[in-house]
Amino acid sequence: MQGLIAQKIKMSQMIAKDGRATAITVMKAEPNVIAQIKKPDKDGYFALQLGLTKPAKGKGQKAVIFKRREFRFPEGDYKVGDTIRADIFSVGDVVSVTGITVGKGFAGTVKRHHFSRGPETHGHDHHRQPGSIGAMGMPRIHKGKRMAGRMGGVRVTTKNLKIAAVDPKNHLIAITGNIPGANKQFVIIKKQESNVNTK
Repeated sequence: MQGLIAQKIKMSQMIAKDGRATAITVMKAEPNVIAQIKKPDKDGYFALQLGLTKPAKGKGQKAVIFKRREFRFPEGDYKVGDTIRADIFSVGDVVSVTGITVGKGFAGTVKRHHFSRGPETHGHDHHRQPGSIGAMGMPRIHKGKRMAGRMGGVRVTTKNLKIAAVDPKNHLIAITGNIPGANKQFVIIKKQESNVNTK
């Protein structure tokens, strides 16, 4: 599916014509450089590997391509070094956004998994402890048991978001709702299948 690598800037709101305010996330989508082209005769499918460029550090050195990601584009006359810009999206397009959620460090079960607290009176001393974590018949902890541990910092994809506005001149894209990740973090924006229900 067509897409771009973009950078999350901030959350804001957009006032619609009927006066309603809609929450949006503003993305900076610098031109993505085509670093590699996958072709059906060699790779079995057609796709473009896109990346962002860092400026050359010294005289005579070339710009470095980083943050490479692969996207499925319709076959066309593409060349390595060409750029894909924000204008591939238009207002109303349904997209999915993939990013890394904000890391929150080590957290207990109440914050991490929304466990209920234990009694706080009558001599109880397990107010925020998880309680029983296994049966006596099988003396071990089963994999996947919800317990205290590191919270956040995981890869998440949010689907069925809509493009609210596109500014190709300034390389900006506004998407309805919130998306995973902290400000200034890079995310992947992809167009969803045409049969997705947009209502």
